[in-house]
Amino acid sequence: MKVGVLGSGDVGQVLGAGFIKYGHEVEMGTRDPQQEKVKNWVAKNGSRASAGTFAEAASFGEVLVLATHGVATENAIKLAGVKNFSGKVVIETTNPLDFSKGVPPTLSIGLTDSLGEQIQRLIPEAKVVKAFSIVGNAHMVNPQFPGGPPDMFICGNDTEAKKKVMEILKDFGWPAIDLGGIEMSRYLEPLAMVWIVHGFSSNTWNHAFKLLRK
Repeated sequence: MKVGVLGSGDVGQVLGAGFIKYGHEVEMGTRDPQQEKVKNWVAKNGSRASAGTFAEAASFGEVLVLATHGVATENAIKLAGVKNFSGKVVIETTNPLDFSKGVPPTLSIGLTDSLGEQIQRLIPEAKVVKAFSIVGNAHMVNPQFPGGPPDMFICGNDTEAKKKVMEILKDFGWPAIDLGGIEMSRYLEPLAMVWIVHGFSSNTWNHAFKLLRK
């Protein structure tokens, strides 16, 4: 499978390497493909790794990953070209974090809308699935916890797209729980804040969520 990863930060690099680990080809999209960190990522990940512009990566990928900062996502989509998302599964990993008042950040969008929904509206012909948004990048691929694997909550409007993302999550070591339509991002984005606030208060980042059943 060809995967376009939009964003060259830690999340994009970790997920891109995860896809390569499981046999996929990955093109990383970025504003500047000649950045040293991007060239280093390509060199480190071998022949199935490449880099290009946002538009090139979005055109390349059969599945796309949005791994930009929340505030930069709309611009990245415009640079990538809305038509390049049409008909594709888009794994949306972002959160609308506002650092203007320091840390921990706050959410810039409340409970009547969400960044996930805004992204789906920006690319209406895409099949947006929110995933990987409630844990840090260090644990996104093959999470190892003493209590067993944590759970990944996802949401999106397209059932088949969610099945595809759940297959990817299974490869990456995550059981997945489908919460429903993309409007459930209104609750996943605050859940990410729970993860973040605990990280700042405890000064530790090795935590994740698990749904316990009886």
